[in-house]
Amino acid sequence: MMCFGGGTEIIVKKTPLFASVMIVAALLTGCGNEDKGSGTGHQYKAVLCGNPESLDPQFADDPSSNTVIKNLYSGLMSVDAGGNIVVCNAESYSVSADGTAYTFTLRGDNVWFYDTNDDDVIEEDEYFPVTAKDYVFALRRVLDPKMKSPYARDFSCIKGAKLIERGLIEPDKAEVYAPDDRTLVVVLEEPNTEFLYLMSTPAAYPCNEEFFDSTKGRYGLDDRSVMSNGAFFVRQWFYDPYGKNNILYMKRNDADWSDTYDIYPALLSFSIERSEEDIRKVFKSEDTECFTTQNRNPYNPKKYIVEGKGATTLGLIFNPEDKYFSNENMRKALALAVDREKLAKDLDSDLTPAYGIIPPAVRQSGRSYRELVSDRSFDLFDRSAAQEAFSQGKSEVGAESLESVKVLVCGGTVDTAALHVLTQDWQSIFGTYIGIDEVTEEEYRSRIESGDYSIALYPLKGELGYGASVIAQFEDVPCLKYIAGEAELTAPLRNCADTNALVEAYTAAERGIIEEYGFVPVFYKKSYLIASKDNEQIYYDPFTEAVDFRLALNYS
Repeated sequence: MMCFGGGTEIIVKKTPLFASVMIVAALLTGCGNEDKGSGTGHQYKAVLCGNPESLDPQFADDPSSNTVIKNLYSGLMSVDAGGNIVVCNAESYSVSADGTAYTFTLRGDNVWFYDTNDDDVIEEDEYFPVTAKDYVFALRRVLDPKMKSPYARDFSCIKGAKLIERGLIEPDKAEVYAPDDRTLVVVLEEPNTEFLYLMSTPAAYPCNEEFFDSTKGRYGLDDRSVMSNGAFFVRQWFYDPYGKNNILYMKRNDADWSDTYDIYPALLSFSIERSEEDIRKVFKSEDTECFTTQNRNPYNPKKYIVEGKGATTLGLIFNPEDKYFSNENMRKALALAVDREKLAKDLDSDLTPAYGIIPPAVRQSGRSYRELVSDRSFDLFDRSAAQEAFSQGKSEVGAESLESVKVLVCGGTVDTAALHVLTQDWQSIFGTYIGIDEVTEEEYRSRIESGDYSIALYPLKGELGYGASVIAQFEDVPCLKYIAGEAELTAPLRNCADTNALVEAYTAAERGIIEEYGFVPVFYKKSYLIASKDNEQIYYDPFTEAVDFRLALNYS
């Protein structure tokens, strides 16, 4: 069984469902190529920005690794084109009446493939079924503190996970069971509305214990230490940090299901580049089909496919040690003086005004979260109240005026013309000039880490595409931790019994952060997939930054 889509995955069958999915996909990325052949069987020239750190789904979290993993494995659940959670390698599932026990029945046609003799020929002794035990082993690995999985907290809803984290019980005591080869049972501490979404993420992809042990600590680190239960297998992976011509080469995995499920590309040939600048050069020379970026310029949608998704919230943060903005009234003054309706008049489609924390690309029940919860309810703009807070703040810090204050901005993240509109408003309201300090990405990171800033425009994005992953940044990222203090922001989000309770919990979390005046949402910004026009159905997850080629068609 194969599942398809990047960020918005699609189950593909040769059934009426397959036809409807193809219509949706064509509407998303169609380029008028109906008369240019089938578009299948293409060898894709693809690109990775940096060498994958690991192809271990329970551990990897960098974009290069995520792209390869998306095309290498598949899981029990998936997300369809409408943002709905659907079965993938699961044939069906059921949930107990109290919402705490999930029982998955596995399909019988998903197999592991490992090309033992490296001849690209699929032989009977080179593939075997994926079983429920492979999912048990994977989930217990995620929870094992020795593993240091970045996804352990996401799966802390599993019964026993918190005791495992504290070292009170061993990971094999987590309540994840395989009564037989085709049945997986996962028991939760409390109902969790987003558990099925979590089961669609790479951390919940299967891991075969016997193969894992055979790699002797090398699992996911080279081309002989991975095997596939997904659309492609890794044929070759070569990387020399001091050399050129670094590649990762994948071939279509036709083991067992080739007569039933369509994987369109035949080959994926990834070049491994050191920077986005290098990738842009490769794209210009037509040595890659597509790439991902935070900056769509200078790519004209009439010439290229330019697909953008609003996955980042750009907000103002303040240095808690700063002589001015350690003061709450000073932060409050700037927060109350952000007129987002005025900002909207000067923005292009890359940016939209942000009133809330969670960006539009986060989906809930098949819809953008921002459609369910209008962020206008968080609008704090009040000119008079801003002036009053500013006057009080200056008095409290003993300052007549602000000296040489600038907003630190990472170059290329945002068109600073939009930010100038904001600073001009501040000057009008407060009679004080606040400048903009645009720096390179390297300098920006360095100064944020060292605390060398008064105000900064910070790009907030979740590691996964659900709200708790966004809110979790305020518990994890050093420059954001001061905002929440000791408050547990994500705990109430991980045990909601239904969508209404979850939406209320998210709304409360957003409001709580905004009213601390430590993070001031200003813009929602898009991330982009840039592709040549002879392609269709390349999917992109803006949170993991994985590019999914499993349904990709090329008409060159």
